Amino acid sequence: MPKHEFSVDMSCEGCADAVSRVLNRIEGVEFTIDLSNKKVCITSEHSVDVLLATLKKTGKAVSYLGPK
Repeated sequence: MPKHEFSVDMSCEGCADAVSRVLNRIEGVEFTIDLSNKKVCITSEHSVDVLLATLKKTGKAVSYLGPK
Protein backbone atom coordinates (compact mmCIF):
# COMPACT_ATOMS: atom_id res chain seq x y z
CA MET A 1 0.00 0.00 0.00
CA PRO A 2 1.20 3.51 -0.76
CA LYS A 3 2.54 5.67 2.07
CA HIS A 4 1.98 9.41 2.11
CA GLU A 5 3.45 12.08 4.34
CA PHE A 6 1.56 15.20 5.35
CA SER A 7 2.48 18.29 7.32
CA VAL A 8 -0.25 19.16 9.85
CA ASP A 9 -0.10 22.25 12.07
CA MET A 10 -0.39 20.41 15.41
CA SER A 11 0.77 22.06 18.61
CA CYS A 12 -0.48 19.72 21.33
CA GLU A 13 -1.78 16.27 22.17
CA GLY A 14 -5.34 17.51 21.57
CA CYS A 15 -4.40 18.37 17.98
CA ALA A 16 -2.95 14.88 17.49
CA ASP A 17 -6.15 13.39 18.94
CA ALA A 18 -8.24 15.39 16.45
CA VAL A 19 -6.13 13.98 13.59
CA SER A 20 -6.59 10.46 14.97
CA ARG A 21 -10.35 10.92 15.21
CA VAL A 22 -10.83 12.02 11.58
CA LEU A 23 -8.49 9.35 10.19
CA ASN A 24 -10.18 6.59 12.19
CA ARG A 25 -13.47 7.44 10.45
CA ILE A 26 -12.24 6.17 7.08
CA GLU A 27 -11.55 2.51 6.41
CA GLY A 28 -8.28 1.01 5.27
CA VAL A 29 -6.00 3.59 6.85
CA GLU A 30 -2.93 3.07 9.03
CA PHE A 31 -1.12 6.13 10.30
CA THR A 32 1.57 7.42 12.61
CA ILE A 33 1.61 10.90 14.10
CA ASP A 34 4.89 12.70 14.77
CA LEU A 35 3.73 15.60 16.95
CA SER A 36 7.18 17.12 17.50
CA ASN A 37 7.81 17.40 13.73
CA LYS A 38 4.15 18.12 12.89
CA LYS A 39 3.97 15.23 10.43
CA VAL A 40 1.44 12.49 9.76
CA CYS A 41 2.43 9.42 7.75
CA ILE A 42 -0.53 7.53 6.28
CA THR A 43 -0.54 4.11 4.62
CA SER A 44 -3.69 3.80 2.51
CA GLU A 45 -5.15 2.96 -0.90
CA HIS A 46 -7.23 6.16 -0.70
CA SER A 47 -6.20 8.99 -3.02
CA VAL A 48 -4.11 11.88 -1.73
CA ASP A 49 -7.13 14.16 -2.32
CA VAL A 50 -9.33 12.05 -0.01
CA LEU A 51 -6.65 11.96 2.70
CA LEU A 52 -6.02 15.70 2.40
CA ALA A 53 -9.74 16.50 2.61
CA THR A 54 -10.06 14.24 5.66
CA LEU A 55 -7.12 15.89 7.44
CA LYS A 56 -8.52 19.36 6.67
CA LYS A 57 -11.63 18.46 8.69
CA THR A 58 -9.48 19.05 11.80
CA GLY A 59 -9.41 22.77 10.96
CA LYS A 60 -5.60 22.68 10.97
CA ALA A 61 -3.33 23.86 8.15
CA VAL A 62 -2.43 20.76 6.13
CA SER A 63 -0.08 20.20 3.20
CA TYR A 64 1.03 17.14 1.28
CA LEU A 65 4.76 16.48 1.56
CA GLY A 66 4.89 13.56 -0.86
CA PRO A 67 5.19 9.79 -0.93
CA LYS A 68 7.16 8.19 1.87
